[in-house]
Amino acid sequence: MNIALLSSNYNVRRLNIADVQDIYSLCIRNESYYRYCPPFVTKHSILNDMKALPDGKDISDKYYIGYYNGKELIAVMDLIMSYPKEQNAFIGFFMTSLLIQNTGIGSCIIDELCQYMKKSGITGLRLGWAKGNLHAEHFWHKNGFQETGITYNAGSYTVVLAHRNL
Repeated sequence: MNIALLSSNYNVRRLNIADVQDIYSLCIRNESYYRYCPPFVTKHSILNDMKALPDGKDISDKYYIGYYNGKELIAVMDLIMSYPKEQNAFIGFFMTSLLIQNTGIGSCIIDELCQYMKKSGITGLRLGWAKGNLHAEHFWHKNGFQETGITYNAGSYTVVLAHRNL
């Protein structure tokens, strides 16, 4: 996958250990997300997320990426290819900077992602949000994702799985 082609509006690249401070600075401003998905972000939790994989997946399937407007990190996404099925991709995490929320930029990023994935032969995207997080639910519904009817316990919250056909 050529991640630079995920957006015509923003620079997209893999994030690494050198980017942890920028990721942390973006995430700590999104306090409402962590009310629904505790615990609150730490630099250590970001490092763990950069390596986290579902069972049966390899690090080559994982794209922990950042979207940049110039030098400013405006969004972070954790994308797992060929999961849960070969022709699907899974968005494990997506967060935009608080400064650009409710501007349409997040939806633009997701729309461009969906267009690229479809051209690449991916037939569906899957993700989850914390049950009760109406802001997240509204955002994902607006972007064409619908509940699968599957939920699971993530410890301190319930995850609602959703899917979008491409």
